Amino acid sequence: MNKKLLSYLSILLLCFFGKNSAQTYQLTGNPVSTTGWTMVSPTVVGTPADFIQLTPDTNNQSGSIRLNDPINLKYCDKWRVEFDFRMDSNQTANGDGIAFWYLQNPPVASVLGSGLGVSQNAIGLIVGFDTYNNTTTAVMSKVHVAYGQVANTTDNNNVEFFNTAGSSFHSPDMNTTLPFQGTNYKHVEVTGETIAGTQNWMIKITIDGTVICNQSFAPAGAAAGMTVGYFGFSASTGGNRSRHSIKNVKVYVDKVAINQALVTDTFCPNPSTGQGTVNLTTYQNQFVTNPANYTFSYSVGGTAITNPTNYQFSANTSVSVLIKDNSGILCDNPDGKIQLNLSPFTATPQTLTECNNNNIGTATFNLTSANVGEPAGSTKKYYKTLADLNAGTNEITNANSYLSQAGTVYVKVTTPLGCTGSTTITLAFFPQIPTTEVTMESCFIEGAPTTGSFDLTQANVTTATGITKVYYKTQADALAATNPITDPPTNYITTSSTVYVRITNLANCFVIAKINLKVLPPVYSSVLRDKTICIDATTNLDAGAGFDSYLWSTGATTQSITGVGPGLYWVLLKTGKCTARQLVRVNVAAQPVISSIDITNNTISINVSGGKAPFQYSLDGVNWQDSNVFTGLARGEVVVYVKDSYNCTPVHVQITVPNLINAITPNGDNLNDVIDYTALAYKKNLVFTIYDRYGNMLYKADKIRNYKWDGTAGGKKVPTGTYWYTITWNENDKNNTQTVYNGWVLVKNIE
Repeated sequence: MNKKLLSYLSILLLCFFGKNSAQTYQLTGNPVSTTGWTMVSPTVVGTPADFIQLTPDTNNQSGSIRLNDPINLKYCDKWRVEFDFRMDSNQTANGDGIAFWYLQNPPVASVLGSGLGVSQNAIGLIVGFDTYNNTTTAVMSKVHVAYGQVANTTDNNNVEFFNTAGSSFHSPDMNTTLPFQGTNYKHVEVTGETIAGTQNWMIKITIDGTVICNQSFAPAGAAAGMTVGYFGFSASTGGNRSRHSIKNVKVYVDKVAINQALVTDTFCPNPSTGQGTVNLTTYQNQFVTNPANYTFSYSVGGTAITNPTNYQFSANTSVSVLIKDNSGILCDNPDGKIQLNLSPFTATPQTLTECNNNNIGTATFNLTSANVGEPAGSTKKYYKTLADLNAGTNEITNANSYLSQAGTVYVKVTTPLGCTGSTTITLAFFPQIPTTEVTMESCFIEGAPTTGSFDLTQANVTTATGITKVYYKTQADALAATNPITDPPTNYITTSSTVYVRITNLANCFVIAKINLKVLPPVYSSVLRDKTICIDATTNLDAGAGFDSYLWSTGATTQSITGVGPGLYWVLLKTGKCTARQLVRVNVAAQPVISSIDITNNTISINVSGGKAPFQYSLDGVNWQDSNVFTGLARGEVVVYVKDSYNCTPVHVQITVPNLINAITPNGDNLNDVIDYTALAYKKNLVFTIYDRYGNMLYKADKIRNYKWDGTAGGKKVPTGTYWYTITWNENDKNNTQTVYNGWVLVKNIE
């Protein structure tokens, strides 16, 4: 042990505290909680915050941590302490060690020297984990135990040198097999058990599962007179140094936890002996939850009760109860008391109150729940009338589920000792929950006009307070409390229907109330209809009379609006508290479109799409005809006009009637050698196609071929004969009107 500071670990003689105990002393968690502990500098919570650093890795340091409360070990016959320690350093000359103690006089300030931060003249139990040999100055790993008074004032009277037969222990040096120094934590368990008939403890110490010590220790000197002590840890450094750390400290210090300290019972004395008889073991489950895990002993005035299952007493008696943990982990608890009182039995009238659910006039009562003051083990019989009770006839056999109106029944009690008594049990109903049937109205939902949104919570079905409401679609569901409405009750969307609300008060009684839901449908104008007008025209819209108010999308609030052009309009029509939005469209008459024109010689046919039939046709926009065919037209540019039945501004297109060529003689004399339609080259998508009399295409004259044909096909002259051709193009208007010209030509090829 380093003369600078001795490392030791004093074992707290505490009762081991089981997982069902009410109190645990520990240093665990992240961050580690030090509530209820006092640290002496330089001891601090480490980094990370899951351990306690007793000293830093610097020279001449001494720190400690101890519980604030003293511990009394009177009833502890077995105890155990668990913790992890670490001693690490950035040098090889390490020291001094860690001490764990249970002392009558713990250190209250830093204690430098060779005692590992332990108090001078320390009285109690100390276990030290020592890493410095004060004799050889070598690094070592030894465990020392001292159960007595350790002077701890010089380098050779600390725990390392405490040698009192039966009260001390020093392990071999384990530096090569189980070195204390290192970066890893080592797990320590220390258990102690009282040796019957002595003050000695059988103490067992393990490190990482290796048994270091397992022997009896007797308290030496002043330690024999200890009644309370303080639990704590300390460590120190001197010329050698280490960082000394502890964590996961668990010390269990509570005795057997009891649910209550006092149980009181009253007995009817036996008429023949005047004594009461009780089985004291029947109260065990009032003290602890699992009596089989404990041993109970009973006494009166210090005298043990030898027959607790049949204890007889002739006066009011206080029985002391001592509870011992069978596992030997928890300390005995002597705090239990059983107060036994003698008194003739008198039954006390009781009232049972149940729910008259949905006001049906009856309720189910558990007569056995009426405590009329009977002692445990009594028998009770129930009757509808006092005459039946006295005669012992017509006993109520379904006492735990007795269906009845409000009234009175009678109970006869027989105690285990044969005492009898009778009294009344009044059967009462909780106050009724006042209810009323309610009808709610809701305006239709736009887009789903047969439905409305109802706030069911606003249905004033009751004036009661302290209630809950659940809503159902059927009365059967409400009575059975099944299939509740899952939609939010503040926004219940439905058609006209009925719902039922189950109203429950604080007594868990309920009543069903009916809510009628009525959807107010939209009221629309029967005279307001869509209109169609020319794009540059206006019209009037009239919603008709009979509405409470009007609001048009134009801002007007009159029955009708005038001078409106094409577009989509709406009007809000109010009837009562509901408003219906009615849409009306003023449509633009769709203009007809000249989709194509067919030209055959001097005749044209006008093809129209869109618009509204019947159509009229004109070549000058003044004179109109019903036929779409014009004949005898001159060659050149022609303007065609079309209008539909709306008689809006006509549409027109300018077309070209091509020059007719009916014969060519491709003999190379430059006279009528080719058909030439280059004059139409300004037309869009112009194509000139030649066919034989069977409809087979022979030649296509497009832009690449300069819109000409010289009477050849595939580089060879075609035979003399008549051929058909078409010329197609799109007029240069906004609709790209397609024009098709059909003609024929006689080809005379002279060899």
